[in-house]
Amino acid sequence: MPSSRSKRMFLALSCALIVAAPAHAGEEMRAGGKLLLTNGISTVDGAAGGGLASWALIAGNETVDGIGGSVHATYVPLSDYSLSSAGAAIGIRDRLELSYAHQRFDTQKTGVALGLGRGFIFSQDIIGAKLRIAGDAVTDQDSAMPQIAVGVQYHIAARDAVIHAIGGAHDTGTDFYVSATKVLLAQSLVLGATVRLTKANQFGLLGFGGDADDHYSPQFEGSAGLLVTRRLLLGGEYRSKPNNLTFAKEDDALDAFAAYALTPNLTATAAYVDLGDIATVRNQRGALLSIQASF
Repeated sequence: MPSSRSKRMFLALSCALIVAAPAHAGEEMRAGGKLLLTNGISTVDGAAGGGLASWALIAGNETVDGIGGSVHATYVPLSDYSLSSAGAAIGIRDRLELSYAHQRFDTQKTGVALGLGRGFIFSQDIIGAKLRIAGDAVTDQDSAMPQIAVGVQYHIAARDAVIHAIGGAHDTGTDFYVSATKVLLAQSLVLGATVRLTKANQFGLLGFGGDADDHYSPQFEGSAGLLVTRRLLLGGEYRSKPNNLTFAKEDDALDAFAAYALTPNLTATAAYVDLGDIATVRNQRGALLSIQASF
């Protein structure tokens, strides 16, 4: 379950920034307005993007005149493990995003082989903020300028005793990233790239930094999608990850996905994912299934 400290921090930050959101006297706050799928889906980290890669897009269906948001639930069954994520995000005037996600990583029967016990659970809470600083991915069609955003994510991992036993240096960590996203309507393309400074081991579930390396390293996230119809986006993603632990090599992640807008407020996503070797167990491949409701 999410820690009470994480929930209090997210709620307090959300309330403060909503109250502080700029508004002119008498200005109407309008709900909705974005084109289908141009708010992205929720990543496993909680930020708007693809299933794996963060995008510069802001969560929610709001435009610059409103406040929106989203909630998501994601399940990733793999060969020997499973990962689940649930969370929410708030978008303010299509400029600022606040997000929260809770992840659970179930070792299933593999936990016995790892000496942890069957069904041992790793978990973490992720609190994020993203700010659009330039461009508009959709409206700037006459310009090559993408939408650019900067973001930060604070991770709080559970199982600190196990994390330290396997060589992890910290059970909390902060990621910093910059993303660029462009929607090319004439070509029906969505393109995105992110550079992330991180120490995270397996997205942070196995802590941050380690006995092999305890320094921030730049990692790349890339995505490309084709809008087959106004409701269906097909594409793929790649996300590199650092190698900080000596006991197990960490592989990069990739997926091939299909996101379908069932309604303007409901999006379903299915993907094939390859997370490589995880904690000495090889070839962790499977599916990603996600549902997102937005307003």
